[in-house]
Formats: sequence, structure tokens, C-alpha cells
Amino acid sequence: MAEERIIRLMKRVPLFSKLSDSDVSQLADQCVRRECRRDQVILIEEELGQILFIILRGTVKIKRTNEEGREVIITILKAGDFFGELSLLDGKGRSATVVAMQDSELLTLRRSEFLLMLEKYPLISIELLKVLANRIRMANIQIENLTLQDAMGRVGAALMHVAEQTGYPRGESVVIPKLPVQQDLANMAGTARETISRVMSLLETKNVLQREGHRVVISNYEKFKRDFVKIR
Repeated sequence: MAEERIIRLMKRVPLFSKLSDSDVSQLADQCVRRECRRDQVILIEEELGQILFIILRGTVKIKRTNEEGREVIITILKAGDFFGELSLLDGKGRSATVVAMQDSELLTLRRSEFLLMLEKYPLISIELLKVLANRIRMANIQIENLTLQDAMGRVGAALMHVAEQTGYPRGESVVIPKLPVQQDLANMAGTARETISRVMSLLETKNVLQREGHRVVISNYEKFKRDFVKIR
């Protein structure tokens, strides 16, 4: 019988949110708990994958590296998200590298148990499709921002992505508890770290956002999206 904390955390994962506590407990019993330190590489692009990862605590970045060694961060995932599902579904290599951005706690589930889970619980398959569809939409938005936006728009899009993934609302504002380092933001925005610093300072001067160390508050989030970011 899985401990109550694990069941509670797993119920926050969209895949499992509509299952009963007893069903989630049975799934948890098939999972292996794993802790990762900050900057630890969890998955490597193109390696064969047989495991699904569920984030219980912490954040990870999904990235790809081109032949010149340039890194592009595709997305940031937080507690309640999962990754590694593509290799389990098609049997091919990992589509990206995954690195812990802070100390994180994960649950892992082997491919055989994952496929049995999809057969036994049709609701999980439906939720999986919803999550994958949303990721495709977000990827399309990111591609549009990287190809059509100027530097201000690309940085704004990167900030919006971080806010959507890790922030929480506070009135009209959105609070990002811990903004990624400037190099990670640059890798998300497809620009230089110096550009991130310049745009962030400009946004702060215009009172669009306030910085308190790594904590950032976007003052009027809906206005921010309208003014700085192309989003559908």
C-alpha cells in the first residue's frame, strides 16, 4: 500500500487525477521513487527509453542540442507533470535531454507497466492525449515566437512560458517563485544572455515586472501577454 503522501501527489498529475485513491495506490506500488540533484542529467537525447517519469517535487528542463553544441530549451516541467512517454509509445530513442533545474523527486514506471496501465484505465489514455495535444499547441506557439517575434517578443514569450509552467496568480499579477538563470532564458528565447539582461531591465523600468532576487512578479499578466507575446 503506497503512502498517503505519494497518493496525494500522484492525484495532482493529470493522468491520474480522475482515478480512485485505491487505483492510484496500486499504480504507485509499481513505481520506483527517485531523487535527483540540481543540474543532474536524467535523460539523454536519442538514448533508448523504457521508463516514464512523473515529477512529484521540483522542476526539470527539456532541451535539445544542435551539431554546433547550441542548446535550446523546449519547455520546463514542474510537479504534476510527466515526461518520457514518447519513447514508451513508439519504442524509439528519447526525443530530448532532461536536466533537473533544482533538487527533484520523481516516480518512474517501466514501459511494460505503463502499457498495461493504458489498457486497464482508459481514462488515462484520454488524459494523455489531452496533455500531448496541449504540448503540441505550446510547441507551435514557441515556433511562431522564435521565427516571427523580435527580441522583446521572444523574451516575453519565454517569460510567459515560465509563468504558465511554474507561476501562480495573485490578483491581476502572476508570481514566478524562482526564475531560471539568464542563460536558460536565453536558450528558451533563442537569443543571447545579454539580450535577456537588457530586456528584463527595460521591463522592470517600465514597471511591467518586479524582481526580488530570483522571484519575479509580472504586474498585469493579461496586459503583458497582449503587449509582448503572440499567443493563441
